[in-house]
Amino acid sequence: MGIPAAGFTVPTARRRSTRLRRRVGDYLGWGATALAFVLLGGAMVSILVTVFVRGSSAITWSVITQVTQGVGGGLLNAIEGTLVLAVGGIVLAVPVGLAAGIYLAEFDEGMLAPTIRFLADVLVGVPSIVIGYFGYVTMVVGLGWNFSVAAGSVALAIIALPYICRTAEMAMRQVPRSMREAAYALGAKDHTVIMRICLPTALPGILTGVLLALAIAVGETAPLLYTAGWSNYMWNGHLTNSPIGYLTYAIWAFVTEPFATAHALAYAAAFFVTLFVLLISVVSRVVLDRNAGWRRRR
Repeated sequence: MGIPAAGFTVPTARRRSTRLRRRVGDYLGWGATALAFVLLGGAMVSILVTVFVRGSSAITWSVITQVTQGVGGGLLNAIEGTLVLAVGGIVLAVPVGLAAGIYLAEFDEGMLAPTIRFLADVLVGVPSIVIGYFGYVTMVVGLGWNFSVAAGSVALAIIALPYICRTAEMAMRQVPRSMREAAYALGAKDHTVIMRICLPTALPGILTGVLLALAIAVGETAPLLYTAGWSNYMWNGHLTNSPIGYLTYAIWAFVTEPFATAHALAYAAAFFVTLFVLLISVVSRVVLDRNAGWRRRR
């Protein structure tokens, strides 16, 4: 009886050694994950604290109610311009991006759909300054629009387009197949199924993508330098041949100036941009969570 017992000693020791190595590997993996989380969270908290502390101390009533005057004054023109450009870019990008997303989700056949998907993925990786250069060559100079709201909005629309497209595609693909089959069984056509069944069901996911694209548009600087220019005045309502101010330009231009008033405007502009992006991100997160809860209840 002693020989079999001795024979089972080696496999038992190997299993213990394997379990020990796995446990050590698990601890090391979780430790590295926790360290990465702490570093990332610490960096994010540090940025937010710096922006909000310095920005909130620089915000005064005149910053909100006055236009920029050289390296002083306020940011009313920049706040208005940021909202105009961001909304203009999203208004231009949503119809095209939504249509492309619906096509990719519902008519994924032939070579056109993979080509659109590939181009959308490539467009995500294109540096924003390259898009600004493209806008400058084609619209500011080529079409004679000069620095303007139209050129800046088109540049932001190009940046937001792939995000809306792919988000719309994923949201449409998440619509249960049973809903489509039930609609087809009742005699509904393709356009009826898409517009009356799929699109309303996927709307929260699509809205999340639109909000994220809006947050990206609010924080852009490079493409607007070449397309929107800069103006110390309020927008005059013209779409072309009229530059406009925006918050990210104030950060880029004023933070390097050797004047306290310029630094205050840069901090205040950073505060407003961060606040806008944070609010948009929170709203998109709430919409996504409510959509997930609605799906679970169903």
